[in-house]
Amino acid sequence: MLNAAKSMDLMMIFLCGIFSLGFAIFHTQFWRLFDWKNELPKLHAANKAIMQIANLRLIYFFLFVACVCFIFPQELLETSIGNFFLGGMSVFWLGRTIEQFIFLRINHPMAHLLTYLFMIGTLLFAAPLLL
Repeated sequence: MLNAAKSMDLMMIFLCGIFSLGFAIFHTQFWRLFDWKNELPKLHAANKAIMQIANLRLIYFFLFVACVCFIFPQELLETSIGNFFLGGMSVFWLGRTIEQFIFLRINHPMAHLLTYLFMIGTLLFAAPLLL
């Protein structure tokens, strides 16, 4: 039987997977949410391509992270490479939080919501390492 702390850590890793899956789904909606059909043609061809390629790679990355969390929760908890992965993901979300203040200086409820979600990601991925 699992002890309570390990059980909680495994639940946190599962939540990390759900969190990552949610961001993958969110990024699939960028074309519609940001009206890329009309907005991207205003950009230079290279910038238009870079935006879409970067977004597709982020979708892949978030799906990959979700799969790692769902398939290898024990390894994430019990191995140094797993701990390194969790720590790296926590730093990823911390960096994304900081970048929000540097690059997206708008006063909009959605921007604020995203900032809070990025902070949650930082804590969510760090929690199994700290508990």
